[in-house]
Amino acid sequence: MSDFDNPYAPAPGGQLSGRVTFGDKPKANSGAGQGELISDTTTAGFVDDVLKASQTVTVLVDFWAPWCGPCKQLTPVIEKVVRESQGRVKLVKLNIDEHPAIPGQMGIQSIPAVVAFSGGKPVDGFMGALPESQIRDFIEKVAGPPAVSPMEEQIEQILAQSRAALAAGDIETAAQGFGAILQMDQSHAGAMAGLAGCMLAGGELDRAEQVLAAIGEEDRKDPEVASVVKRLEMAREVAGLGDPVELEARLASNPSDHEARLQFAKILNARGHREEAADELFTIMRKDRNWQDEAARKALLEFFEAWGPMDLATLSARRQLSSLLFS
Repeated sequence: MSDFDNPYAPAPGGQLSGRVTFGDKPKANSGAGQGELISDTTTAGFVDDVLKASQTVTVLVDFWAPWCGPCKQLTPVIEKVVRESQGRVKLVKLNIDEHPAIPGQMGIQSIPAVVAFSGGKPVDGFMGALPESQIRDFIEKVAGPPAVSPMEEQIEQILAQSRAALAAGDIETAAQGFGAILQMDQSHAGAMAGLAGCMLAGGELDRAEQVLAAIGEEDRKDPEVASVVKRLEMAREVAGLGDPVELEARLASNPSDHEARLQFAKILNARGHREEAADELFTIMRKDRNWQDEAARKALLEFFEAWGPMDLATLSARRQLSSLLFS
């Protein structure tokens, strides 16, 4: 919710319109210690629990009522996310039936309503029972991303260095780096994908397959992991395509031998000659775009998946493909 449609954000250069009073009754026992992440508050306790507390940590105020069905849906989800937020936010719940003054003066017209306070002021909010992913996004927006631990920083540094080494053809250095990461985090999907990539580069297809088999289904959706999986599939296929010298001879005698050109393109790709492999496929498409149910275009899309969406060869070939298809 932006400040333009957020009824809880302060007006530009000022604070919320209207005056909120907090009563003079003693603060009720909320049943939660001061350092706890989730607690209840009252009209009298709002200053301490929300305004003062938000000077040091972002406080989410959940306006709810016992009769509210969506409130009951939101509660377990938002509490779960807050507990997992590494202390970046606290959750304070206010029952609007028992304490109607503050929500009334803040203009809360629908519940559940969650308002984030920082520096003693409301800064953003949302209404309704949002799904877990959107609540996580909201917390990251108002409180910032989770802090990175020293070990995570070290892993990211080694990961970047290892990927650069692999791209430069230094398989041994890359494998050592990926292995060091896996000693710190045995389930690190990026390191496993990198190690499998090293094995692919060294022609050890079976070992690469064993490493990839240890990656969970969810992590296999990651573009980097999917790229290595696709490269392994293509390497298996290339092993049975035949002699590239023979294929070149066939093309020299018959440039329209699309089957030989398709196989030759796949061999070029397996050898790391990405631009040349794409050129061979474009040659087929220019001569007969619909040959074998667009086999050349489909092979190029598989190349893209193997290369990764941001690879320079992918970006260049995508531009050429678009130009060819829509010319």
